[in-house]
Amino acid sequence: MLTIARVPAAASARGVLPWAPLVGLVLGSLAAAVGWLGGRYASPLVGAVLAVAVLAALTRGLHLDGLADTADGLGPLRGRERALEVMRAGDVGPFGVVTLVLTLLLQVGCLAQLLTVDRGWLALPAATVAARVAMARTGLPGTPIAAGSSLGAAVAGTVSRRWLAGTVAVVAVALAALGVSGQAGTALALGGAVTAGWLAAEAVRRRASSRLGGVNGDVMGAMGEVAATVTLLTAAVLLP
Repeated sequence: MLTIARVPAAASARGVLPWAPLVGLVLGSLAAAVGWLGGRYASPLVGAVLAVAVLAALTRGLHLDGLADTADGLGPLRGRERALEVMRAGDVGPFGVVTLVLTLLLQVGCLAQLLTVDRGWLALPAATVAARVAMARTGLPGTPIAAGSSLGAAVAGTVSRRWLAGTVAVVAVALAALGVSGQAGTALALGGAVTAGWLAAEAVRRRASSRLGGVNGDVMGAMGEVAATVTLLTAAVLLP
């Protein structure tokens, strides 16, 4: 399930992506609860670090690893085959290390700020859901898959356009309900943040498709981390 929770042996990896947003909501809610408690009894910075650590632990760092590998593949000027070879290697190069460190610092910094704002903790579940919707987008029919990607091939075409549109609609309805409850400013800020996260993830996908010939498991992870980070950053700027 793109987490420490395994897909049942009788099931197939092809059924994973449609569940990803719901899984993201669960993960984000758990991490937000830990972050809120840490912020209440220690400090917002401690809470933010704990929340990010919970997400990393519950996903075994899978998406962070994908982010680092994608940065190594897309960063330096190298050919397609060499870039894919570097991404399949087990080590992490300088581009990957720098990208990973700066991304985690940005996530922690933004979340620490959000934990000082009324209902700011809602940005974390919003970010994790946005990340999984962005990842699920790679399962749409016709999405190019990078050569040699077993995960990409396994999930190709498993997400319908109707499902994706329905999921986006559910997110919009949830934000609208938040606005109706008297939190219009928060709802608008989170809506803008999620949209920014999706646009950033799509930019990563387009770049990977151009450079690598398509997406693979690493690019999926990178899209998720980029979407989550940009969502948190935008929310930290917009939330009153």
